[in-house]
Amino acid sequence: MLPSSDSPVVVLTGAGVSAESGVPTFRGAEGLWRSYRPEELATWRAFQRDPALVWEWYDWRRQIIADCRPNRAHETLAAMEHQLPDLVILTQNVDGLHQKAGSSRVVELHGSIWHVRCLDCQKVEELLQVPMSQIPPRCGCGGLLRPDVVWFGENLPVQALDAATSAAWSCQLMLVIGTAAVVHPAATLPIIAKQAGARLVEMNLTDTPITPIADLALRGPAGHVLPRWWSEYLAV
Repeated sequence: MLPSSDSPVVVLTGAGVSAESGVPTFRGAEGLWRSYRPEELATWRAFQRDPALVWEWYDWRRQIIADCRPNRAHETLAAMEHQLPDLVILTQNVDGLHQKAGSSRVVELHGSIWHVRCLDCQKVEELLQVPMSQIPPRCGCGGLLRPDVVWFGENLPVQALDAATSAAWSCQLMLVIGTAAVVHPAATLPIIAKQAGARLVEMNLTDTPITPIADLALRGPAGHVLPRWWSEYLAV
């Protein structure tokens, strides 16, 4: 039985979903670049010190992500939206693969690697060119552009966090897919949903801090586990 429209299904996705599409992760060995760790580059301090270096890393990531395609997990979530028009995806990923798969109700908690923000005029715009023609890139006003993503030590965008928190409080079912559930405040969203009475289903390769409170914990790659779960869900 599908949830009613006034109690939407909420999906929280993390890096494990996009890893199956070939997107480099922050925490795996494939996340290394040159001799730097992501934690040394994805910070405001690093950008102040050497914006060109930070942008070289983002240009490298953007080129890889540009060649990535949505996998079965992304496609299943897009298909679920046809059956559940109020389904909301809260994603920690910045790659845009949910939208590329066809999902329309996506809250990007950590921003988008395809958007840039001017440090002078604060304008946010799309920058899809890969490889980039100018590093570091400049705004039309002449100001320095930064990736419109959330770096370590920065707060989530207020609008995105408010939307995500509201969705967590109001949902009947939350799917937590491919996230280690260690990055806050995103990791608190399943806890909020559970406190509000929602059923919690976790899909991940391994146990996480969310596992003890999950009503159902499924193990395996999201591209295999989610389509199977959705087929069984529709059959109930």
